[in-house]
This record gives sequence, structure tokens and C-alpha cells, in this order.
Amino acid sequence: MKKNAVVVHSGGMDSSLCLALAVREFGAPAVLSVSFTYNQRHSIELHRAQEISQHFGVDHVELDLSCLSQITESALIGKDKAIEHLAGKVPNTLVTGRNGLMARVAGIHADSLGAHCIYMGVLELEAANSGYRDCSRSYMDLIQSSLRLDFANPSFEIRTPLVSMTKKETMELGHSLGVLEYLLETTVTCYEGIGKEGCLKCPACKLRNQGLKIFALEHPDFKFSYREKILNLIA
Repeated sequence: MKKNAVVVHSGGMDSSLCLALAVREFGAPAVLSVSFTYNQRHSIELHRAQEISQHFGVDHVELDLSCLSQITESALIGKDKAIEHLAGKVPNTLVTGRNGLMARVAGIHADSLGAHCIYMGVLELEAANSGYRDCSRSYMDLIQSSLRLDFANPSFEIRTPLVSMTKKETMELGHSLGVLEYLLETTVTCYEGIGKEGCLKCPACKLRNQGLKIFALEHPDFKFSYREKILNLIA
């Protein structure tokens, strides 16, 4: 199975936008969507990743990283912990090293398929607002350097096309690609696994919905099923 690109695909908005970008550049047959199981808080994201991949005509695989639940703790692993983000502290939804581990595993798979790049839907906005240390371009540059050594391939890339964007700017990108309405109805961003507008309370929902509200106000003719709920959110 020869591929040109591998997309680390959570079933959320940002990784799904990366999938759309990869398909636009390489064509669906040359792209692989990779999701990871790690005893995450909810499994709906895995179902959505598969559904979205089918929508785009892209092959999809799930790889097992369940050892994460044995070696680290996070509110996003299992369902036992309440989600907390206390002022001045890193949220308990941080899964230490997760993005780096996923990038390395996806990169190894990409190399075996002849692909020269992987896509990661990370945003430095997440690092700034949520304390996610593994969401910066500088972090991905370190992983990219090690993968280039591993593969003896100085041109191998970790692509992070959204990394410097705001959430509103990601909405603009989806709109320009003609996929925004579909992704707003299908992707799951919420830490509680609730689709569409989500729980409205967790950090992921708040950040996404703030950006979506700005986008919706600037695009009065753009429709989606929960538009009024978003517009009625308190700023």
C-alpha cells in the first residue's frame, strides 16, 4: 500500500482539516488516516475518524497505544477523573508526550509506506491557552529531526499547517475548502465526547466555540444546525 502522506486523525476538527488538505494535495488514494486507541475517555472520536475518512475516500487504520494508560495519568485516559483546569496550572487533560509518541509511530508507518510526510493538527493556541507543551512547532521540529535520522531521510516532514492559526482562522480554512459545514456536523472536539456544540463547558469546547462564534458573526449566510446556540453563547 503505497502512500504519499499519513494524517494523524483524531476525528476532531483540526485533524480533519489536515486530512482535507492532504487529499487536496495528493488525492485520496495516496493518503492514509491513522487513529490511535489509548483507552481514551470516549471512543466516539474513533468512529468519527473512520466515518470522515470514508467520506473523503481515504484508507483508515487504528493503531494501539493502550500502554499509555499504564504509564501515565490524565483525565482523557479512562473516565474516572473529572476534567479540571485550575488557574495557573496545566489542565489534567494533558497526556504527557502523546503528540510526540503519535508523531513518531505515524512517521514510522509513513516511512514503511513510502510516504514522505505526516500531518499533525496541532495549534500553538492550544499550547498558549491550555498548557499543552506538545502542540508547538518547535516541539514538532525536534521530533521531525529525530525521524529524519531514523529514516536517513533529510526531507521527511511533519506538516503542521494549522499551527499558527486561531480557531476562527481554522474555520475560514474549512470554509475555503468547502468542507466546514460537514465537519461542524460530524467532528467531535468535546472532551466529553459530545458532538456538534459539545458540552459547552470543557476547555476544548470553549476555545472552539469562541472561534466559531466569531466566524458565524462574520458569515451571516453560512448555516449549520446549531448556529443559534453558538451565537447565543456569552462572550
